[in-house]
Amino acid sequence: MKRSKLLVSIIGVVGVLITLGTVLILAACSGGVTAASSSNLKTSPTEVVPEINSDVVSATTASSSNSKISPTWITPGIYGDAVSIPTDVVESKVNVHFEVKTEKRTAYFMSYVYGGKINVRADFCPPCRSINFTLYKGTLVCNSCSTTFSATDGKGLQGACVNYPKASVPYETISGKMVMKQADLITAFENTLQPGLP
Repeated sequence: MKRSKLLVSIIGVVGVLITLGTVLILAACSGGVTAASSSNLKTSPTEVVPEINSDVVSATTASSSNSKISPTWITPGIYGDAVSIPTDVVESKVNVHFEVKTEKRTAYFMSYVYGGKINVRADFCPPCRSINFTLYKGTLVCNSCSTTFSATDGKGLQGACVNYPKASVPYETISGKMVMKQADLITAFENTLQPGLP
C-alpha cells in the first residue's frame, strides 16, 4: 500500500514538473520572457543575420546587402538585332553576365540589380582584360585588378583601371524579358574600350 502511494506521489511530482516546463517554454516562445532572462539575449542584428548566399539573395535585399555577389553566366536569346535575357533570372541571381558574338569580336555584358533597378552595362576592363565583376556594397569590383566602379552609373572609383567606366545599355521589358538592340550593346562595349565615356 505504501509503495503504491509513493508511486502516485512520484507520478504527481513528475506531472507538475512537466506542466511547469511546458508553461515556461510557452511563455518564452510567446515573448513572455522576464527582464532578468532577456538581458542575456543577444539582440544586435549583425549577430543574428546570416551572410547571404549569392544563389538565393533576392532583388529586394541586393541594394542593402553587404555580401559579395559574384556573377552567374547566362546565355542570351538572340533574334536578328534583338538580344534578350529573362528578367526573373536577373532578379533571382542579382548579378549575371553574358556574351554577344559578332563578326568582329565577342562582347561581354553584365546585368545586375542595384537600388531597386536592373542595370545592363558593358562587362570588360581593358587594361587587365577582365570580364568578371562582383557586386559589393554599391560597387562593381573587378575580379582581376580589384578596381571599383559605381553600381549606380558605372564610373570608375578607385584602382588601376579607373579610367574605363562601364557604359550602360538601354533595354525594354517585354513579356518577362529584357530586350536590347545588338547595336546598342556593341556601342556600349566599344565605349568601354576607350578611357572615359562619350
